[in-house]
Amino acid sequence: MTYVGYWLVGEVFGLERKFKYSFIYRCTVIVWMTIKFITQIYIFHFRHSVWDERTRLKWESLLIKQAKEYRDKAIMLGGVLIKVGQFLSTRNDFMPEVFIRELSGLVDRVPPSPFPYAKSLLEEEWNSELTDKVSEIGDSPVASASIGEVYRATLKDGSDVAIKIQRYRIQDIFHMDFRALKIVFWIISVFTSFGKIADLHALYRELVYVMDKELNFKKELEYGIYFRDRYKDNERIHVPFYFKRLCTKKVMVMEWVEGAKITDLHYMNKHHINVKQTAKTLFDFYLDQFLNDGLFHADPHAGNILVQKSGLISIIDFGMVGDVRRQDTHYFKRVIQGLIMDDYDKIMETLDEMNFLLPGANKKKVEKMIKQTVDMYENGSFQQMDAETMDQLKEDIRIFIKDQPIQLSADYAYLGRAMSIILGVLIHLYPEIDIGKWAKPTVKQWLGGKGITDSIYSEMAKDTLKPVLSYPRAMLNWLERGEKDRQWQKEKHQSRTMHHFYILLEGIMFTMLLIGSGFMMTVKIMAIDINVIVGVSLLAVISFLLLIVLMKHYRMIKFLR
Repeated sequence: MTYVGYWLVGEVFGLERKFKYSFIYRCTVIVWMTIKFITQIYIFHFRHSVWDERTRLKWESLLIKQAKEYRDKAIMLGGVLIKVGQFLSTRNDFMPEVFIRELSGLVDRVPPSPFPYAKSLLEEEWNSELTDKVSEIGDSPVASASIGEVYRATLKDGSDVAIKIQRYRIQDIFHMDFRALKIVFWIISVFTSFGKIADLHALYRELVYVMDKELNFKKELEYGIYFRDRYKDNERIHVPFYFKRLCTKKVMVMEWVEGAKITDLHYMNKHHINVKQTAKTLFDFYLDQFLNDGLFHADPHAGNILVQKSGLISIIDFGMVGDVRRQDTHYFKRVIQGLIMDDYDKIMETLDEMNFLLPGANKKKVEKMIKQTVDMYENGSFQQMDAETMDQLKEDIRIFIKDQPIQLSADYAYLGRAMSIILGVLIHLYPEIDIGKWAKPTVKQWLGGKGITDSIYSEMAKDTLKPVLSYPRAMLNWLERGEKDRQWQKEKHQSRTMHHFYILLEGIMFTMLLIGSGFMMTVKIMAIDINVIVGVSLLAVISFLLLIVLMKHYRMIKFLR
């Protein structure tokens, strides 16, 4: 019997599980949820013309409700929805902060597959009996995620290993969801203002490209070997050994690593591990990846970073990686040089080459924002800011980025996500971390050595090496000076939203008229005994409402002109 047969024996034939592998069902759930969210947003903007504190709280409540519904649907269906949720949680450039907070807790929570399926899959992939390769294996996985499951086992040669297998029909599920996402992106491009300024085709391609790579375990094997070779001389970092002869597109076999999560301070204290030294080792490990060309580990959460009793740090999962190209490091250096020399033309030119700025971006406004940010670093006002001010500044910057045609590529987004995740891990591990002090030697060397960096550090380097999450006091002044501009932009955005809402409402009402008229004609032709007067009255009411909506829409357009 094939592994599909074993799976079907163990599967519970409930209605929800039966439909889970249906393209029509999955597409309907995903597309309907998108339409529902867009309609709720339109209705909210239609009902709230004044954006005071009360309205803002209602708006956040709506977003939280939508994010929770998305999370529940993602956990129910699995597949791409979980990965898209994790991807969206990285996109501060266009996603609301409250939505990101809800999605940041989205983890792969799916029930494990029956062991007979795992056994049959391994035998089919290895083309041999399981007992020919493995002397012992657990009946249930030690970890279960949306793409794969991990079993602890012992090979015939006595090696203690972790065996990762691909979930049942996961490739079919992903490719069904890719088609549904294409419909979703079309809806967003037609009915939302975001669709007018963002390159949704590029965003869709990036999503498919990034997630499709995770379906091929041979790619993960390739990445794991790359990192093992790259850091083979680092005595404080351990990358597991991979058993290549047993690895396939659907199966990954690597050495078993004993340890605790990097954030388990109780474990570290129990085994007398130097916490500060561990944090410094981890900081240097990731800083090297972020600054230099090559691959970087894009999913550095605590579950993927273990600390052994000896204090050795093990990185155990390379399913999600990004790429810092040689050209990227050149761009980063040019941006820093532009900041040092106050050459904002060079900065804007570099950002353009990095494809940060889409056609139509207001470069002068972007340049002004960067200048104000630099002023803030120079003012050194980070220490004076409370949490509320920081949150407000981050929200204003997010709004600014959202309103401008600015879009990060997937690799830059994952780079930013990896930076923020590892920073959170480091702060939890060692709250007294001094990022500037720890980064200074590496950054000096990265910029070219003593000859170049001496002049840099004599002018600005102290300020530019302050913690990456600081925001300038000068930006507060910019926010105050730009209040009228932002109010105008907000009104303009609300008008655009109302315009799209009217179009959507007119389309729905016109469709209802067509369906109703067709139904009434069918009733008349077939002489069906139905109260025609009631039907005609309903059509008249809909026609009257449509006329009112058209008039209000026309007045709004006339007013805007």
